[in-house]
Amino acid sequence: MNAIITSEFLKVRSVRSSYALLAAVGVLLALGTIMVIGMTADFDSSPVEERARFAGADASVVVIPFAQFCFAAFGALAITAEFGTGMIRPSLVAVPQRKALVAGKVAVVGGLSLLIGQFVAFTAFLVSKLIAGGHPAPLWPYESTSDGVRMALSNGLSIMVLGLVGLGVGLLVRSTAGALITIVGLLLILPTLAFFLPEPWGERFASVMLPNLAPQLSGRAEIGVMSPAWALAVMAAWVVAALGTGTLAVVRRDP
Repeated sequence: MNAIITSEFLKVRSVRSSYALLAAVGVLLALGTIMVIGMTADFDSSPVEERARFAGADASVVVIPFAQFCFAAFGALAITAEFGTGMIRPSLVAVPQRKALVAGKVAVVGGLSLLIGQFVAFTAFLVSKLIAGGHPAPLWPYESTSDGVRMALSNGLSIMVLGLVGLGVGLLVRSTAGALITIVGLLLILPTLAFFLPEPWGERFASVMLPNLAPQLSGRAEIGVMSPAWALAVMAAWVVAALGTGTLAVVRRDP
């Protein structure tokens, strides 16, 4: 199994899109930092009566949704790049046990997504705290450091979840374009359907959508009705459903 994981890690390193996605996340971190600096400066120069209308100066609001998409795409590309180039056939010759091949990809995608996702989430939080942390609400939205840490941990975990869901989608559809369209649907289009459902079904539907799980997991949700434990369970269900259907497709279909 160690050899499979090493091989899959080398494959990820050889795909140029992996570096492009990381660079994109880095650019968003820089833009999020600039946003927090601008909001803080504007807050300091605004009259007291206007300060109550400010939103929270948290770079995560900009960085995390984009990072979730990037790592979902990263997970999808970890397999669709092989299908697109035909390298999946040599991979299956080297590792004829298809479930073992998928397990290796899960280990690499999940591990990298969790490690880098937590780094991105905590960097966004710490940079925001450094710039705006000494200001009162609503500019600094966290009542205590522990609140921000829980939110960062939840955001980092959600990035890993999206990476694994993206991998499952890639295993299922086998096409980079198809996988990216599906990911956009899961992150943007499907959650908007909640606005067209009558209450309380709209809020319940929104609660189980991928973009809304991290705030519920941290206990700071503006949208959602689930406890942190239920949010974690739904995250796990998304991963199991995506990887389960993707693995089934790989096992039963020829490359």
